[in-house]
Amino acid sequence: MTETGSPSLSSTPGVIPYVEWHTGPRRTLTVGLTTGNSVVGKKYRPIVSVDGRQYVVVWGPVTFEAPADRNVHLSVHLEGDIVGQVASLLLPPSGQDLRFRYETHYNTGVGTLTPDPGPQA
Repeated sequence: MTETGSPSLSSTPGVIPYVEWHTGPRRTLTVGLTTGNSVVGKKYRPIVSVDGRQYVVVWGPVTFEAPADRNVHLSVHLEGDIVGQVASLLLPPSGQDLRFRYETHYNTGVGTLTPDPGPQA
């Protein structure tokens, strides 16, 4: 629990904590980071931003803690000679944990973030 009694997810293994000031309820955002380009996968690491805080992560699923009671900005990009493959979403308040899939698209130069329903039963 946080000082105000809100449950904190940051003690959950594998969840990157939300480090900005926030005392309200939390949710998780899981982003499956993919690229169909094997050269890109070996050369670059994706950069995920949650409310402007950047995290250099590895390809595959990554889970972040985020506020549930307000909008949250989620973006992903690759950085090398230039910043590219940018995808960005403004998420409305929600008590639900959310999953997204990030994909690179080198034919357009723009990445995509789409809702991911998760593993199918």
